[in-house]
Amino acid sequence: MNAQTDISKLEVGYDVPALPGMDAADIQTPALVLDLDALERNITKMGAWAKAHGMRHRVHGKMHKSVDVALLQEKLGGSCGVCCQKVSEAEVFARGGIKDVLVSNQVTDPAKIDRLARLPKLSARTLVCVDDPANVADLSAAAQKHGTEIECLVEIDCGAGRCGVVTTQEVVNIAKLIDAAQGLKFSGIQAYQGAMQHMDKFEDRQEKLDIAIAQVADAVQGLKAQGLECDIVGGGGTGSYYFEGGSGVYNELQCGSYAFMDADYGRILDKDGKRIDEGEWENALFILTTVMSHAKADKAIVDAGLKAQSVDSGLPTVFGRDDVEYLKCSDEHGVVADPKGVLKVNDKLHLVPGHCDPTCNVHDWYVGVRNGKVETLWPVSARGKAY
Repeated sequence: MNAQTDISKLEVGYDVPALPGMDAADIQTPALVLDLDALERNITKMGAWAKAHGMRHRVHGKMHKSVDVALLQEKLGGSCGVCCQKVSEAEVFARGGIKDVLVSNQVTDPAKIDRLARLPKLSARTLVCVDDPANVADLSAAAQKHGTEIECLVEIDCGAGRCGVVTTQEVVNIAKLIDAAQGLKFSGIQAYQGAMQHMDKFEDRQEKLDIAIAQVADAVQGLKAQGLECDIVGGGGTGSYYFEGGSGVYNELQCGSYAFMDADYGRILDKDGKRIDEGEWENALFILTTVMSHAKADKAIVDAGLKAQSVDSGLPTVFGRDDVEYLKCSDEHGVVADPKGVLKVNDKLHLVPGHCDPTCNVHDWYVGVRNGKVETLWPVSARGKAY
């Protein structure tokens, strides 16, 4: 439980889905449930992998939006800090005790830049991505105004087709501006290839990363030629960390979903052609849902619909069962195929969400379960922090 959260006056079923000490069977649904044993094994495993390969791991906070999970990733996985996508998210993590925070995105709005420049006053190393020379002057002015330092990474578009510059010369030009600007520090490169993370085949993902790694390596050499060293060459996700980790170019990973897993990531294949949720990582996050109607003999209706999850990457799967299937959903209902009539009203199912990140963002609480009991309750600390 986050030390800032007082649950003594919270009511189960109104304020929270459960309280520590309750039986897991009594959790009010729909709720986000964490298998704490699986979560801890995932975190420990990634931490050990990063350490063994000489990599830092900056965990992606936008996935869970939770100070408690981030602190657990520091404790069990040795993470060096977090990255997140918005200034308000970064403030939540800094206020929660995370001392190294990267906004792995561009910050260009004047009010947001001003808030970013105040973040170091929370005793947090503060970093941000830049892909526009004009942004440098604005960041510098804000840092000088508040007497702080903002560290900057030049973002490279290495295949995602979103933010970032493409050529080594553009990287060098922006890095030199940062290096010369008061209140700023050039700290390296951001190069996350997000477009290939969910490609099913290992070989297809490797092909995309080979291109990205060559592009980043060229930029690093171009910077060195100008006397600019990169403290951070960051990127890597759950579908690619082994490529960046073995590249000899990257030195910092930014994996997020590995800790929880979801149905979309679970489908991708490792180098041996095996699904990554069948050995590489465990499902630790579930939407707990209850059968609320079985008026149709072959269909069960559950209480987890669109308002309990995101289906942008596909529907959830029913964990540990092949006799029933989640078919479709509306706002407050989910339709589960039950051809053999094995379910009954008030039965509970564990759903693996299609996409964990936006699913977590529609809930207020994580219910941490171990050995059939609710062990802890964690707030989704940065829920709604989208600005």
